[in-house]
Amino acid sequence: MQGTKPYDISKNVVYEAYKSVKANKGTYGIDEISIEEFEINLKDNLYKIWNRMSSGTYFPKPVRAVAIPKKNGGTRILGIPTVEDRIAQMVAKMYLEPSVEPIFYADSYGYRPNKSMKEALGATRERCWRSNYVLEFDIKGLFDNIRHDYLMILVKRHAKHDWIVLYIERWLKAPFQMQDNSIVPRTAGTPQGGVISPLLANLFLHYAFDDFMEKEFPSIRWARYADDGVTHCVSLKQAKYLLKRLDERFKRCGLELNLEKTKIAYCKDADRKDNYDNMSFDFLGYTFRPRHAKNKYGKFFTNFLPAMSDKAKKAVRKEVKIWKLQLKSDKSLDDIAAMFNSKIQGWINHYTYFYKSEIYGVMRYINSCLVRWARRKFKKLKSRTRAEQWLGDIAKRDRNLFAHWKIGILPTAG
Repeated sequence: MQGTKPYDISKNVVYEAYKSVKANKGTYGIDEISIEEFEINLKDNLYKIWNRMSSGTYFPKPVRAVAIPKKNGGTRILGIPTVEDRIAQMVAKMYLEPSVEPIFYADSYGYRPNKSMKEALGATRERCWRSNYVLEFDIKGLFDNIRHDYLMILVKRHAKHDWIVLYIERWLKAPFQMQDNSIVPRTAGTPQGGVISPLLANLFLHYAFDDFMEKEFPSIRWARYADDGVTHCVSLKQAKYLLKRLDERFKRCGLELNLEKTKIAYCKDADRKDNYDNMSFDFLGYTFRPRHAKNKYGKFFTNFLPAMSDKAKKAVRKEVKIWKLQLKSDKSLDDIAAMFNSKIQGWINHYTYFYKSEIYGVMRYINSCLVRWARRKFKKLKSRTRAEQWLGDIAKRDRNLFAHWKIGILPTAG
């Protein structure tokens, strides 16, 4: 019986946790068991997780280390737990989140229920119109460097169940298994790729940054999405002072500002007459800078606005290039749409919140790749103009086939 176990964990929560992990998809861990393989003996496997967690005998497996390329070059290590460990982490998250959510501030947007990037970008856009300077900060390797001792003090402060503390400590200490199968111990950080890691990072940064800002600088508005943040200052002097204080604050918390990515920007627009050597900053894939805008009377003026960043455009083009569409001549157009449409739709969803025309060039690049595919697949379409004409006719007949066709970015001849 459930009541005889040392820890009272609901079987229903374990089942709900499995459903969430399945919905999030994700790959296998070191045991190479996928979610589909896990489901073959679903009832037994879920029972084993519940039984081990509620009896205190649950120990996580090492985390599979996967190197992921960064947008600006280099790699970062993602830690992929096994399916059963992801489900166990989701159980803990479902119990811990309701205890910490009420203490979080409204301007912490990342990985929280009913919060979004769009809200963070929208709030930042409006605040740039009211404050002259922005200090945009970036934390160096947040998920790799969070101090375990500091984090566990906070977990103990807010967790309502002893088993949450026990298992979070075990997850933090679970070593990496590298691609050559070597085992690397972990003494800091909470791996990117872990289900509970974003919640733990938010809890840590709530005290390291959010609460610090509210208490020490109550007049300065800020927005944070995981380890990316912006603050709005009235003057250059205030921004420089805040940078100094944040540098000291993060060091005290065992973290470090990435000074290459941390910068002060002047929010130049038609009404602001000063100049500063930097008048743009990036936040969540958008570049905020002076741009032409039209007022309600049809008159153009300069406003400080966000649009898809050049770095984001470059990253999207790079990913599309990796697809090698032109080599998939064994696939039909419907197959290609099925393979890549959800990704294209995701980009459109994120990069058309503001100044949506900035994504059009990238979407046209996808069309040019589809034209190259058509020219390789069909002998009669060797000419680029004929391939563009053929693809354009299909797009006019069936705009719903590709997400970017729906928003009017059709292949055109010429």
